[in-house]
Amino acid sequence: MSGINDYIDSEVKSQDVVLFMKGTPGFPQCGFSGQVVQILDYLGVDYKGVNVLTSNELRQGIKEYSNWPTIPQLYVKGEFVGGCDIIREMFQAGELKTLLAEKGIAAKVDS
Repeated sequence: MSGINDYIDSEVKSQDVVLFMKGTPGFPQCGFSGQVVQILDYLGVDYKGVNVLTSNELRQGIKEYSNWPTIPQLYVKGEFVGGCDIIREMFQAGELKTLLAEKGIAAKVDS
């Protein structure tokens, strides 16, 4: 298991914003992943999408890594932020943009 854990760890730390999702940002393969992609795209945030459908080991590994049972999972500056419901609630409350700003990540939209 440590191999996949190391991979996830390096992905999470490789970029400021990383989204583990089903599918890709250009072609999400589940509605929840799609919603988070829409939010990030709306905010104009640069992020990396990691497709968990490429491997069962990765799909299981990310759940164990974060101790969170569902996908998508959003990481900002190496920290797990949440899944679809949390991201949507934070976005609607303006908290997601605040969190990104506090972490020094530029969003292109004024909401």
